[in-house]
Amino acid sequence: MELNEKVQDMRLEKGQSISQVVQQMRDSGGFTAKKLAVATEILADMIASEKSVNFLSFPACIIATGTRGIIRDMVKAKMFDVIITTCGMLDHDLARIQEDYFHGEFDMDDEALLDEGVNRLGNILVPNESYGIALERLMTPILQQLWDEGKRELSTKELAWEFGKRVGTEDSILYWAAKNEIPIYVPGITDGAFGYQVWQFAQDHKGFKIDLLKDEKELADIVFTAERTGALMIGGGISKHHTIWWNQFRGGLNSAVYITTAVEHDGSLSGARIREAVSWGKVKKDARYVTVEGDATILLPVIMNAVVDIF
Repeated sequence: MELNEKVQDMRLEKGQSISQVVQQMRDSGGFTAKKLAVATEILADMIASEKSVNFLSFPACIIATGTRGIIRDMVKAKMFDVIITTCGMLDHDLARIQEDYFHGEFDMDDEALLDEGVNRLGNILVPNESYGIALERLMTPILQQLWDEGKRELSTKELAWEFGKRVGTEDSILYWAAKNEIPIYVPGITDGAFGYQVWQFAQDHKGFKIDLLKDEKELADIVFTAERTGALMIGGGISKHHTIWWNQFRGGLNSAVYITTAVEHDGSLSGARIREAVSWGKVKKDARYVTVEGDATILLPVIMNAVVDIF
C-alpha cells in the first residue's frame, strides 16, 4: 500500500467560503468530514454531466424543517432530473405554503401537546390547523377542478404536477417541479394526508383513481434509455429503495451519494450502505459513491452550498 496523501490540519480563517471549508475537510482526512467533501465532489460532477440522468430521493420529515428551502432551490435550479419521495413530502409542502410550523423540543410533554391540538415531529411543532385542516381546505377544490375537467385517472407524477400548477406560489417544491417539468414519483402515495384526501374524495367521486403503474412505466423508460445515472439519496425507506430498485435494471447507478443516520447492523434498507447495493447490482462496481453518516438538516445545506460555489 502506498502512502501518498498526507493528513492536513484545518485552519480558521475569516471570509472562507463554504467550498473552501469543504476542501479543507477533504484534505484533513477527518472521518465523516472527508466523506462530506467526497460527496460534494461526486455531486458536482454528477450535476455537471450532460450525459447523466440524476435522481433525488428524500423522505417527508426534512420538508417540515427549513431544509425544505434547500430542496426547493435544488428543484428550481434544475439540479436533478427525477424526484422520488414519500406522501408526506406533498403534505408538508402544501401545508407550509398556507400555514406556519413552529420550533419545539424533542423532550416536550406529548400528552399535553395532544390535548392542545399540536403534533410534534422531532423538535418541530405542527398545529392541527396547519396540517390536516389546511390540506383539506386546499386539496378539495383542486381535486374537484380535476374531476370537472374530466381528469379522472392520474399517476402520482401527474397529480403532483397538477397541484404544482395550481398552488400559485413559488414557495412550493411542487410549483417548481411542475414549472421545470421534473417528474415527482410517490410510490407510497396513500401513506399520508395527501393520499387520504384523495381516497376521501374518491368515495364520493367513483372512478377517480391513481395509476401507479403509469409511474412505473415512465421510470422504466427513464432508466432503460439513460446513458448514465446518478443519485442523491437522503434518508432511506421507500424513496431510497425505489431509486436503486429501478436502476438495477440498467446495471446500476454510475454515481451515488447517500446521507443517513441509520445503523447497518440491523439489516435495514435505511441502514444499508451503498456498498451493499453493489452486491445487488443496484450500483455499478466501478461507480463513484459515498455514504455520509449524519443528520441531513446539517449536511445537506453544507454540501449543496459547496456545490453551488463550485459552479
